[in-house]
Amino acid sequence: MKKADIDTMFARLSQANPDPQGELHYVNAYTLLVAVVLSAQATDVGVNRATGPLFAEVDTPEKMVELGVDRLKEFIKTIGLFNSKAKNVIALSEILIRNHDSKVPRDRETLETLPGVGRKTANVVLNIAFGQPTIAVDTHLFRLGNRTGLANGKTPLAVELALERRIPEHWKLHAHHWLILHGRYVCKARKPDCPECTISDLCRFKDKTVLST
Repeated sequence: MKKADIDTMFARLSQANPDPQGELHYVNAYTLLVAVVLSAQATDVGVNRATGPLFAEVDTPEKMVELGVDRLKEFIKTIGLFNSKAKNVIALSEILIRNHDSKVPRDRETLETLPGVGRKTANVVLNIAFGQPTIAVDTHLFRLGNRTGLANGKTPLAVELALERRIPEHWKLHAHHWLILHGRYVCKARKPDCPECTISDLCRFKDKTVLST
């Protein structure tokens, strides 16, 4: 995709959705971190269903440690991999209390030292909680980067670095939200809704879907 087309692409996505928001529910930076950790290999809807009651009771690392692994499991047992996720959430909460004055770190390297936190999770937290122009490459962004010609790469990291290079600075703050939402609701994995896509003319995907007659 040409640079001018990339700028046009994000201008259109911005016009359609000027203030895109992540779909995970949270009440502060800490609960956002917990929600993103829980969202690995799970849907945002499923995570929100579990964390609604949880975050009504627990919104700090101290309260989470007091809750304990067993009671946490009861809240999140509907989420995939809940046993390991519960252990990670308690462990990262203990580390935040012990090493970070109960605050969520504001840099990727430190975030990635926490149990259950990888690069994608760190990027989501930095972007949403702290307004940093990071780009979290999930399955949607990986697919869109390669499918549209926006940022080709064989790994999520390769796509992330390509997106960092190719997306103009003035679009970066909201870029990953626009792309995630576009991938989730329009440029879907099995059958992209190309006839309803606002950037179809810019996209380099060869096998665009057409309106059925």
